[in-house]
Amino acid sequence: RKRDYEGFLCSLLLPAESRTSAFALRAFNMYPFQIKDSITQKTTGLMRMQFWRDAVEDIYSDNPPHQPVATELWRAVKRHNLTKMWLMKIIDEREKNLDDRAYRNIQELESYAENTQSALLYLTLEMLGVRDIHADHAASHIGKAQGIVTCLRATPYHCTRRKVFLPMDICMVHGVSQEDFIRGKQEKNVRDVIYDIASQAHIHLEHARSFSKKVPVKAYPAFFCTVALDDYLYNMRKVDFNIFHPSLQKKSTLLPLYLYIRSWKKTY
Repeated sequence: RKRDYEGFLCSLLLPAESRTSAFALRAFNMYPFQIKDSITQKTTGLMRMQFWRDAVEDIYSDNPPHQPVATELWRAVKRHNLTKMWLMKIIDEREKNLDDRAYRNIQELESYAENTQSALLYLTLEMLGVRDIHADHAASHIGKAQGIVTCLRATPYHCTRRKVFLPMDICMVHGVSQEDFIRGKQEKNVRDVIYDIASQAHIHLEHARSFSKKVPVKAYPAFFCTVALDDYLYNMRKVDFNIFHPSLQKKSTLLPLYLYIRSWKKTY
């Protein structure tokens, strides 16, 4: 609820038998996710990642460590027969990302999103008892959109720490340097970079929706995170892709209502 508010809200809309497991999965995801921002030395980060890698191994050996999230995750794994590979991918990808460098291109960002956000969605689908190729295809695209949007949303925060992770190839096309972002510039070429990156997220969402009729309705609750993505991209358009606009930093008070409407309409 505190660290992943949107994920928490989306989990509330899952069927009762999957909800606790979804909370465990989201809580597990927050640990590797937060490590990068909470360390000053990479060695510390690698040690913490190794703790979670060992924890997952122990969970699948039926011997979870005495740690609340690990215990709940073990229950989820037992209950839904979750695939170990996706949990390991999340840890491995977060570990690779401990290096403080920008993504070379949009494909590198998408690959990171696939192995973290999409992996989370594959596991959520397993919790819902959905094993379907079309649902997996949608999860892949939605996860990539989520990863791109997360990168955009974190940009103002990263800039305050003199870090920029936006894809370098798109910045170079528009002649924008990392320093331009760190200084909070709002010229057209800076906004064009954000427009191009945000457009890629929008394309992934549209693609995921293009074959929604083939996706089992049972899978839809896993994809309600699209509500928050739509909301952010809409607000971004309203401020003409000025990533530093204060309105983009606020929590959406209407998000619970939008989520409820989407779940009632049974669409993603």
